[in-house]
Amino acid sequence: MTAFDPELAEALSGLPSGPPLGAESLAEIRRVMADANLSCAEAIGDRDLVWEDRRVPGTDVVVTVVRPRDAKDAPGFYNIHGGGMVLDDRFADLPRMVSLVEEFGFVAVTVDYRLAPEHPHPAPIEDCYAGLTWMVEHAGELGFDPGRLIVGGGSAGGGLSAGIALLARDRGGPALAGQLLLCPMIDSRNDSASTVEFAERGVWGRAANEFGWRSLLNGQTSPYAVPATATDLTGLPPAFIEVGAAEIFRDEDVEYARRLWQAGVPTELHVWAGAYHGFDRIAPDSEVARAALAARASWLRRIIGRA
Repeated sequence: MTAFDPELAEALSGLPSGPPLGAESLAEIRRVMADANLSCAEAIGDRDLVWEDRRVPGTDVVVTVVRPRDAKDAPGFYNIHGGGMVLDDRFADLPRMVSLVEEFGFVAVTVDYRLAPEHPHPAPIEDCYAGLTWMVEHAGELGFDPGRLIVGGGSAGGGLSAGIALLARDRGGPALAGQLLLCPMIDSRNDSASTVEFAERGVWGRAANEFGWRSLLNGQTSPYAVPATATDLTGLPPAFIEVGAAEIFRDEDVEYARRLWQAGVPTELHVWAGAYHGFDRIAPDSEVARAALAARASWLRRIIGRA
């Protein structure tokens, strides 16, 4: 049985326990997660960055923009938060976004998409796509170069980012420079060897995963919702895929990387030994998290041309 990295295991043991994710506990878990998220002011602190909320015209989609004060021809980063398709909001990734803005000068946008089960597919992916197209249409106003736009997110956000890359290709939409897929949730079959091995170990287990997929799909199927089922992966932007070796998404993410390579898509894959789902957020000062962040930074520099 695959063991957790000792530093990560210690951090995991200190996490508070909560109720299993399901229909009865969903509202309470959402409240707890929302209360834990930082505001923009808290995440930015004394950095010389500015932020604003905007609503995408003709929709109920709200996005938050975080950028350098005098951004001009900057690279762009479009963030999609995680939460198993049923949890969290656009503020969940603010610490990571603020770090990216500060380090790389990104103009970053994070989107609030409607959550399942109240809003099953295609609501989440369409909301994310609406936010992406709004960002590109306002590139001049926001101060970024649409030719250096990366989409990314973790977990469900990684899955939705992969779906957005497919959707943008098929609709002739925004041309993306890259897709940053962090432990992406991309295969609803929920039956891989790693899914079985880590069904009840780590942070995100098999039962929670099944609830998330069932809530999203509601009997439907689509490659934009479940990127692992896409039959054609050609013509997609360069991909960075990161996953822990000790989490349920390991095998589906490795397989997706293999298929991207076969389709001719420049793809970088990192599988971190002993790492569970969300390890970089739970144990950010661990050696493996520092290595993962360095690998991401290297890829980002190469994609936006600042190597």
